[in-house]
Amino acid sequence: MKILAIANQKGGVGKTTTSTNLAASLFVVNKKVLLVDLDPQGNATMGCGVDKNQLGVSVYELLTGQATVTETIVKKCEGGFDLLPANGDLTAAEVELLSLADKELKLRFALEPVRHQYDYIIIDCPPSLNMLTVNALALATGVLIPMQCEYYALEGLSALLDTIADITAVLNPELQLEGILRTMYDPRNSLTNDVTAQLREYFGDKLYDTVIPRNVRLAEAPSFGQPALIYDPKSRGALAYLALAGEIQRKEKEQRELVAQDSEGVTNQSVTGSVLDCDQLGCEPTTAESAGKQMGPPDLEILSTEEVRSADEVSE
Repeated sequence: MKILAIANQKGGVGKTTTSTNLAASLFVVNKKVLLVDLDPQGNATMGCGVDKNQLGVSVYELLTGQATVTETIVKKCEGGFDLLPANGDLTAAEVELLSLADKELKLRFALEPVRHQYDYIIIDCPPSLNMLTVNALALATGVLIPMQCEYYALEGLSALLDTIADITAVLNPELQLEGILRTMYDPRNSLTNDVTAQLREYFGDKLYDTVIPRNVRLAEAPSFGQPALIYDPKSRGALAYLALAGEIQRKEKEQRELVAQDSEGVTNQSVTGSVLDCDQLGCEPTTAESAGKQMGPPDLEILSTEEVRSADEVSE
């Protein structure tokens, strides 16, 4: 189970677009997904076809203990995944949380009863490093940072990385940088290529190969209360987020294989030691079969990213 906080304190970089469309793309490849709208603007809620002005309960009531997570979840919104909705009431939670004990862990405690029911939990963070964002980072296993290839975007990135390091040290040792996602990507722009080169040099394989091009359908879809994958599944924007979902799964599979190989190596070392000891003692050695082997993960169907990486996909 993976919990991804979609975070960047800079506004207008595509956090909400990424949150809703990544959730929809993961659902399409048969993953159980929960989208948490942690932004008081409630744009992710509206973009999933839920009217934020008609909510009976929202994330505000969840964080302040006035409602349970099962009472708050909207099942199978537009896109097929589950949603924890938000509206302007969440602004008050930022202030109220400051006076509470364990204020950084309220979201973690609230989601504990249901977190293992999902393969992915996607958290749409507000465009600031406030207490709501801290709650998201205290819960998450990884941070996905959407950013435009611009100079000011690089400036703000360092502050976010410092915050991630602080949260890891104090609140959540499992937290790590999941990846950097380039949004509104235009390879015809020389600055785009320069920033990409800097990102690749500094972050290496943490920079996703998938890029999200500028695309009119991505901008239009929220006004219809739908992710782009529902609004226009053949659009370049929708295909790009499908490719991102595939890349995330591929990297997750590779990580599991590395862990399995490391575990198998430790097991083999233990078995070798057992053989040597038994040879000396004249007893029957422990075999690899009796010690047990960790099997690798099943093959996943991974979507190609090549469809969205060429320059001609920037057209609207």
